[in-house]
Amino acid sequence: MGLWGLWALLPPLLLLLSLGPPTAAQGCPAGCQCSQPRTAFCVSGRSQSVPQGLPPETSSLYLFENGIHTLSPESFGGLPPALQLLDLSQNQVGVLPRGLFIPLPALRNLDLSANRLQVVTNESFHGLHLLERLYLDRNRIRSVQEGALDALETLLELKLQDNLLQAWPPLHLPALLLLDLSNNPLTAAPEPHALRGVPSLESLKAAGLGLERLDEGLLHGLGSLHELDLSHNRLEAVPSEALRGLPALTKLSLAGNVRIARLRPEDFQDLGGLQELDLSDLRLTALTPELLGAFPRLTALAAAQNPFNCLCPMAWLVAWLDEGKASLRRPEETRCHFPPKNAGRTLLEMRYADFGCPTTTTTTTTTTTTTQRATTAEPELATSSFALLASSTLSANGGPSPTPSPFPEAPLCPLGTCLNGGTCHLGTGNHLECLCLPGFAGLFCESEVQATTTMASSSIPANPSQMAVKALPGGTSLNLDLQSYVRAKPWLKGLRLTYWSLSGPERRPLTLKLPASLPDYTLRALRPNASYQLCLGPLGDREEQEEQLCAEARTLPLARKQQQQQQGGPSDGEPPLDLAIAVVPAAAAVLLLVSGAAAISFCVRRRRKQQRSKPSGKEGGQAPLGPLEMEGVQAGPLKALSTNGLDHQAPLMPGSKATPTSQRPQRPSYF
Repeated sequence: MGLWGLWALLPPLLLLLSLGPPTAAQGCPAGCQCSQPRTAFCVSGRSQSVPQGLPPETSSLYLFENGIHTLSPESFGGLPPALQLLDLSQNQVGVLPRGLFIPLPALRNLDLSANRLQVVTNESFHGLHLLERLYLDRNRIRSVQEGALDALETLLELKLQDNLLQAWPPLHLPALLLLDLSNNPLTAAPEPHALRGVPSLESLKAAGLGLERLDEGLLHGLGSLHELDLSHNRLEAVPSEALRGLPALTKLSLAGNVRIARLRPEDFQDLGGLQELDLSDLRLTALTPELLGAFPRLTALAAAQNPFNCLCPMAWLVAWLDEGKASLRRPEETRCHFPPKNAGRTLLEMRYADFGCPTTTTTTTTTTTTTQRATTAEPELATSSFALLASSTLSANGGPSPTPSPFPEAPLCPLGTCLNGGTCHLGTGNHLECLCLPGFAGLFCESEVQATTTMASSSIPANPSQMAVKALPGGTSLNLDLQSYVRAKPWLKGLRLTYWSLSGPERRPLTLKLPASLPDYTLRALRPNASYQLCLGPLGDREEQEEQLCAEARTLPLARKQQQQQQGGPSDGEPPLDLAIAVVPAAAAVLLLVSGAAAISFCVRRRRKQQRSKPSGKEGGQAPLGPLEMEGVQAGPLKALSTNGLDHQAPLMPGSKATPTSQRPQRPSYF
């Protein structure tokens, strides 16, 4: 392309740059974008009213984040009657008057989440006979009147999470597939017949409702239930009676029920089809092969934030995971709690020898001599070691004596677990702990106390409200002594450490989750000569989250040599850094100018040569270039539909090909 060809392209480029982004389509109200077919985005505006004059073919209208306070039937009178999706989320709507949605008889998807609604009445959704999805989450709803939703016979999804409901809402929705009631302050457990009106339910989310028990008849009759979320309640045991008769259940979450310390295979008697199981944030110290053997189709297991005793009875789990029986979710948070040599290590980095299992012995008898040969235990022997330890425990508790075995008896704790003559025993809640001799104290009897101090007084510090913090040499580290806090709360599952800078430009708090078995912890990569606020609290128990121990500490300043290294001082024979930074762009600019001038000179010489070589008369050549073609931009603002980290960012309904309004599509399923 010659120089004149470049000049010919310049006007079209300038014209396109001056046009800016594509404007709204013809007939689209001011402040809206109607470039996408059948979809209008009127979001993040200041009109505080429903726009009028939309194209008649509009089927989806997004009105979130507009500051709308009041709605009336006249608000929707000018909207297309064929509208199927209406998104009014993240506004200020407090009341739904009678007959509000009568002008929208074809509406199938209605999103009113993150508003200020307080009650759902019998007249709130009158006229929406075709509605399939209703989102009322993140409001201030305290009650749902009897029969308020009965007219929604085709409703498939109902979201009421993060409201102020004090009682289970009465529901008679025969087509409902998804029901989310999570994070509501219920004052009483649901009645046994609370779900009789939703026989087709496939997904029930009842997390964070404060449930202490579950009636055994609550879930009966839900033969299509695939997903059940009972996380972050106050259950003391697995509601085994309520979980029976659920043959289709494939996903179960019991996470966050911190009172559950024991799981039995018979608790999951009828759940052989389970594929995903979440046991995170409980009080489990071990997982047995009999328990996980009850789920032959299990593909995903979550067991994070449990105080696991990584001893020989848990060694089988490593081989089970290595064989790919199921994937372990949140592996970085699945760590050992006991014994000290394994505390803080992730379960996936453990190997069979790390669990302290005894080596097996094989006796070989010949006609002349008898020798014993010690071999290293293989992972497949972990189950045998577990059975041996279990039989030994039964005998110690007065049960039947075990059959004599050629293998040596596995000790309860590996040698060296308890220091200074302490003995390891099983304490309350199935936690292994050390019983110290007089004169010693600590989790592992590692601290020596004065002779006048008794064991009872040494186990708990005199002033547990103090936290010792020591600045380490180097200026970037602080060491925290955790023993005093742990001794004051001997049944901690873990520690939550939060720290933030008080003197730097970046003051965002950072939170770490630590095992309670750590005697101390070192914060690294801090700013030198800076002040920090540190707060220590328990992990897992929501009732004690506000009981934090805080302290202020300051890191040491850097030495002179370290300051020179961080500031990047020039060494002998090296040019200053700022000079190098300035030279490189200057050299690049000069090179660019020289290359551009050479290219222009070459194009001019070539153009003149072509003109001299052509005959006189009208010049021949290629046809002039046409205008640039732009691809259509299918851009539309997306809204955040995240709820407790479970949903993702997307429009309320994904875009699809337009279908005639006379032909109703096949009823979609949540799954």
